[in-house]
Amino acid sequence: MVENNLLSLSYGHVKRRDINSNEGLLPASYETYNIIEPNDIVLRFTDLQNDQKSLRVGLANERGIITSAYTTIRPYDACDSRFLYYALHAFDLRKGFYGMGAGVRQGLKWQEAKYILLPWPNKAERTHIAGYLDAMCADIDEAIQSAENSISDYKSYLQARLYQMVTKGLDPAVALEKTSLEWIESAPTHWEIAPHKRMMRKIKRLCDHWAGEPVLSLTTNGVIVRDIASGKGKFPATFDGYQYISAGNLVLCLFDVDVTPRCVGLAKQSGVISPAYSQFEMLDGAHAPYYDYYLRAMDDRKLYVHLTSTLRHSFTEDTFGMIPALRPPFEEQVRIAAYLDDFCSNVDRLINAKQSIIDDLKAYKQSLIYETVTGKREV
Repeated sequence: MVENNLLSLSYGHVKRRDINSNEGLLPASYETYNIIEPNDIVLRFTDLQNDQKSLRVGLANERGIITSAYTTIRPYDACDSRFLYYALHAFDLRKGFYGMGAGVRQGLKWQEAKYILLPWPNKAERTHIAGYLDAMCADIDEAIQSAENSISDYKSYLQARLYQMVTKGLDPAVALEKTSLEWIESAPTHWEIAPHKRMMRKIKRLCDHWAGEPVLSLTTNGVIVRDIASGKGKFPATFDGYQYISAGNLVLCLFDVDVTPRCVGLAKQSGVISPAYSQFEMLDGAHAPYYDYYLRAMDDRKLYVHLTSTLRHSFTEDTFGMIPALRPPFEEQVRIAAYLDDFCSNVDRLINAKQSIIDDLKAYKQSLIYETVTGKREV
């Protein structure tokens, strides 16, 4: 332990990690880790058959330690480090490592990888190309970061507006009063407070034999229909034992609520979903779209986490039903939900436009690196 600056390879970037953190998979000891230096190149040659999305080449910018499960290489001439990194990165972008590994985990060893042929112009050209790509990639990364910052701002604005609407309503001049809820300071004086079980009731009807109904899933985009024919993603051997979901009901994830990205969604069509989720149908006087937004606002800020009583930060359905919530008049619930439908759609369009720019910039960056190091683009 002569060095304790812990590094990791994360999607093509060698990043610093907190060696004192307890998050993630931890080794019994860091004493078997490699000590690496600035300009060393880190290669991840494991699990080539399972993961074809990750980038497997990174360039170290500082001295530190990194798992010896990775392969670390050092150019004979330190001046070649940048070009060698870009050449291997271009090879990685074209998924050149896949299909080369062996063994159960489809791993690749340096003994085989060292024979990979790379373009190698003269030294002056290598230096010039590396400098050109450094400058161009820095500009592209800056533009990507700016777009990502905009998306973050849009999401923060959406969450703030969502919370404002479901707890205060549409009338900015409405009279407010302090509530008995510790997580909502004030609400309109004419709104009621009642436990969830007064607005919705739990239901569960298991599917003994799946007959081809749409397979649903709760995601960060709400309840979606899974494309099981695509072969993408993980599916069980059978959907027998899943539960039926009816359009208009709420789907909730009541376990690991502290870390689950989104714990509530509105089913817009009927189908089947994992029995691990909880389904609630609305009672008279409760509008499902409003309570979808209401619970989403609570979930965005993880305002219910402190109410959980287990190590996994989970609720039973009955415990969730006892939690008090706001209950506006039904007509107001409908108006608030309609307003938020339009508002969220507009913000989502802005976010999607920024994400499209990010995707185009990343694709351009990949093309730029590949074409430049292979001589297809003259610089």
